Amino acid sequence: MSPRRPARRGRYPLSLHRDPVPWERQRPTWREARPAVIAEALKRAQARPSGNWYVVGETRDLRDDRPLARTIAGREVVVWRDTDGRPVAGPGICPHLGAPLKDSPVRCGTLICHWHGLALSGGPFAGWEPLPAHDDGVLVWVRLDDVGGESPLEAPVVPVRPARAASLSAVYVGVGVCEPEDVVANRLDPWHGAWFHPYSFVDLTVVDAPAGPDDGFTVDVSFRLARRLVVPVRAVFTAPEPRTVVMRITEGEGEGSVVETHATPLAPDDRGRPRTAVVEAVVAASDRPGFVLARRAAPLLRPLVRAAAGRLWRDDLAYAERRWHLRSTGRFPG
Repeated sequence: MSPRRPARRGRYPLSLHRDPVPWERQRPTWREARPAVIAEALKRAQARPSGNWYVVGETRDLRDDRPLARTIAGREVVVWRDTDGRPVAGPGICPHLGAPLKDSPVRCGTLICHWHGLALSGGPFAGWEPLPAHDDGVLVWVRLDDVGGESPLEAPVVPVRPARAASLSAVYVGVGVCEPEDVVANRLDPWHGAWFHPYSFVDLTVVDAPAGPDDGFTVDVSFRLARRLVVPVRAVFTAPEPRTVVMRITEGEGEGSVVETHATPLAPDDRGRPRTAVVEAVVAASDRPGFVLARRAAPLLRPLVRAAAGRLWRDDLAYAERRWHLRSTGRFPG
């Protein structure tokens, strides 16, 4: 297949989508979206080391007055900042009588249990043991060696991103009834984009899919901003670790920008079904002069970016949930 490279970048970031094709007249992609290719890419991702690191949430949610909390693989975890601003983490259950530490305040870098006042400064105390934590500037991670079961790494596998000082980031969080592999499999199937998300993607062509030990789905696609206004780019999808898929723009507007999709296992729901949090970080950059203004307007733009991600993930979580449902009942055809 000959690749359709993105048009040369023009004076303006937007392009006019000429000769739009009705949804039902798109070129079918089901023959190219071979289940074996997706399955092998997923298997390679699952074989890569994570060092037992799990994404907890967004750095901006790590405040000075309260902990950031999440239940990861059934373990209650809290993270907060000490007096030096460093993240500290540990179990979210008070060792005294089991109070939920997620509801307790932080005062001067110390987490104070709201039931009886047991104070935790981040070191071992009264049976409470800290967990390794990492703040990469966009996301907060915690290391759970007894959950991951791998050889631990000193830091999580964080993808290369645009420089923080010259980029804009936003984080979306959603939850689905599925396992992390179902979320990762969804992202390793770029062929569904223009069919399943016609409101966001047009002219999607997978120009290169992995055929051996290396990952890398190369995709030419136009992001739809309005009915006929689009932004054509070339992007590459890779899976650097078992619970992460990264889309990096390699040509076109926003070259170097990344969208990181992280899948964190949660506690089962009340019916015993697995639940997974999708934590998606969009880190955008551009060398256009107007991007400086966009960065200044980041507090206004972040809700719009999260809303766009949320619309996509309403569909993609349905995909992931359907995949898990069929797998769990022995009916998954892939």
